[in-house]
Amino acid sequence: MSTAGAIPPYELYAIRYATNRKRTRGQNFIFEAQPETLQPMDFYSWVAIGEAGTFVIDTGMARAKAEKHGHDYLHCPIDSLRLLGVAPEQVERVVITHLHYDHIGNVGALPKARFELQKAEMDFVVSPFMQKNWCRRAYEVDEISHFVELLHRDRLVLHGPDKQIAPGLSVHLVGGHCAGQEIVRVWTRRGWVVLASDALHYYEELERGVPFTVAFNVAEMLTAHDRMRELAESDAHIVVSHDPLVSERYPPARPDLAGHILRLD
Repeated sequence: MSTAGAIPPYELYAIRYATNRKRTRGQNFIFEAQPETLQPMDFYSWVAIGEAGTFVIDTGMARAKAEKHGHDYLHCPIDSLRLLGVAPEQVERVVITHLHYDHIGNVGALPKARFELQKAEMDFVVSPFMQKNWCRRAYEVDEISHFVELLHRDRLVLHGPDKQIAPGLSVHLVGGHCAGQEIVRVWTRRGWVVLASDALHYYEELERGVPFTVAFNVAEMLTAHDRMRELAESDAHIVVSHDPLVSERYPPARPDLAGHILRLD
């Protein structure tokens, strides 16, 4: 599948910025046989650095939202960019995979950035579906309002369903978790890596072929597994968004960043 030709590969990093050690399997999987068993959840955002530029992929959640939802905040993911030599105030391109609170909470810390988002996701968050608590429970009104403001200030680009953001970096609508959920494909030294974002929270979803509990369309959530396998070099090139195993499967960017910033490429 390694067909990117002369495209320079990206360095690709995951920033682990929060955790929840009290999470249970019943909160994570539909029809779970052992619902009371603990299954901790980690939270990540990502950054791709290459000749075409630096691309932040999701901004993580704000500290106040972490406290509200019962998560333990470890680091601000945008501040953590500085540890990779990236100045947040100079970042110009940000990919937003969807608008849940744990992916868009630090948008204001990137003052020069323009944001890329699936049109289907913006349509969803201002649709009648938001009259249903089940559909709106992972969204925060103030953060959605901020994205409407960004749209009117020409700092938000709505696209879809598939778009090449830059050579070797593209986004693809899969839906499922929410109406506008997208995944990100990145060319790296080890081939095509797919950042699943919340199309996969845990590796177990892919391995067992099961859906996560927060779902808008379960059928789309399951067919997204097939789409990721089409786009990635192998299952080992698919990176999930909330599994503590990410920190075990990938090395730290530097020895002093163990458990904080991981090298995915």
